[in-house]
Amino acid sequence: MKIYGYVRVSSKDQNEERQMIAMKNYGVDSKNIVLDKQSGKDFKRQGYMRLIRKMKPGDLLVVKSIDRLGRNYDEILEQWRKITKEKQCDVVVLDMPLLDTRRDNENLTKRFVADLVLQILSYVAQNERELIRQRQREGIEAAKMRGVKFGRRPKPLPEDFQAVAKECQEGKLSVHAGARKLQMPYSTFAKKYKKC
Repeated sequence: MKIYGYVRVSSKDQNEERQMIAMKNYGVDSKNIVLDKQSGKDFKRQGYMRLIRKMKPGDLLVVKSIDRLGRNYDEILEQWRKITKEKQCDVVVLDMPLLDTRRDNENLTKRFVADLVLQILSYVAQNERELIRQRQREGIEAAKMRGVKFGRRPKPLPEDFQAVAKECQEGKLSVHAGARKLQMPYSTFAKKYKKC
């Protein structure tokens, strides 16, 4: 039996140290700890997929909390089933002792409670993800109302843009030829030309 630890943070600039310490305190060998710096919206994460492929029946997967596994309700339940039923491995969620599949697998009541807790926590994890996205949208809208501009700043037009645009208007140049003359992408030149 091998003990694997799975650690996830949502972005490259977030710190995974707290989870790493929990894994080492549990006794997970550092070479068996897999780290993903990626959103928990789905399970298409390189480290996670590689870990699941290498796990064998009887192995144990340790995660700090259920939201580190993922934040999509249906997918958390599906991955839990895949790990425990298909792969015949066990899972321990350190922050939630009820989510420890090693205990009394024959005890129907304990299995029922564990499944119920898993469903509730999976729901909470997804709900938190949706709240984060809503807060982001609201923050972006508030910033736009304050006049904050998002995206790249537009490049300044070439100095002779107006002269070339005038030649196009007078029929001396085609719009394609005008874009080539200014070494601008055709679509950019055409869009700016229409506004003249």
